[in-house]
Amino acid sequence: MAQWGAIFSIIAALGGAGLLASVHKIDEGHTGVYYRGGALLTATSGPGFHLMLPFITTYKPVQTTLQTDEVKNVPCGTSGGVMIYFDRIEVVNYLVPSAVYDIVRNFTADYDKALIFNKVHHELNQFCSVHSLQEVYIGLFDQIDENLKLTLQEDLTGMAPGLIIQAVRVTKPNIPESIRRNYELMESEKTKLLISQQTQKVVEKEAETERIKAVIEAEKVAQVAEIKFGQKVMEKETEKKISQIEDGAFLARQKAKADAEFYTAVRAAEANKLKLTPEYLQLMKFKAIASNSKIYFGNDIPQMFVDSAGSSIKASAAMDIVGEQILDLD
Repeated sequence: MAQWGAIFSIIAALGGAGLLASVHKIDEGHTGVYYRGGALLTATSGPGFHLMLPFITTYKPVQTTLQTDEVKNVPCGTSGGVMIYFDRIEVVNYLVPSAVYDIVRNFTADYDKALIFNKVHHELNQFCSVHSLQEVYIGLFDQIDENLKLTLQEDLTGMAPGLIIQAVRVTKPNIPESIRRNYELMESEKTKLLISQQTQKVVEKEAETERIKAVIEAEKVAQVAEIKFGQKVMEKETEKKISQIEDGAFLARQKAKADAEFYTAVRAAEANKLKLTPEYLQLMKFKAIASNSKIYFGNDIPQMFVDSAGSSIKASAAMDIVGEQILDLD
């Protein structure tokens, strides 16, 4: 009985170990691929717990989410023969789950070594070999990451469809110290030149601003002067019109007054002409006689008409006048 118990315990232990070996877990963002006797099986599995034949079948999870592969210390020779090194090149990529089996079958589960690491070395050296140090280090450096991304994706589309390059980040390469100092000196001089140019632009801009302000001020003064001149012209024209109106009114009044006086004189002359009739003259004579306080008749005129000087000429004149009046009465 003791032997059967030992055998049963051994079988139970082996069964438990086999069960534990057959159960495995695939994490989220991964796809499981299986090997049996070193041969890749066509079956794949998604995230979760799965069973496989223990001790015979093995599995390997393959990441299908975004991952970043870092390619470090990449040597690169320029067209001028200068050797430079890129410390780190980061390639952001992801694998489409449906393409996992084909890519693992063709390039193994460590596909990134053949498809990314080696391709980065190759393409970067191809780029450096046809460009000078000036272009790689400064002139075309901002285009290296985009060119590398496009070149990698173009090759991968034909070699390993389903592997997508999301982005490529390239760090500044290390160059020989003597050349680096020259570039730093050149950059320093370039910076000074840029500062000088910017300072010149600022001075020119300030001068232009001052000129524009002066022009605006002059235009404002000219416009104000023009407005004032226009106001004065309008005032003078208004005064001229008012004077013309007043002169016209005065002339009209004077003309009307002259016409009235002329009309009055004409009418008076016509009236006087009509009045100078014998009857009217006789009437006026009687009025003149009636206006005298005393009338003397006779041939002897009193001596009172003779002045104290006894002027015979005046006395005779007075006598003649009285005589004529008497005769008129007769």
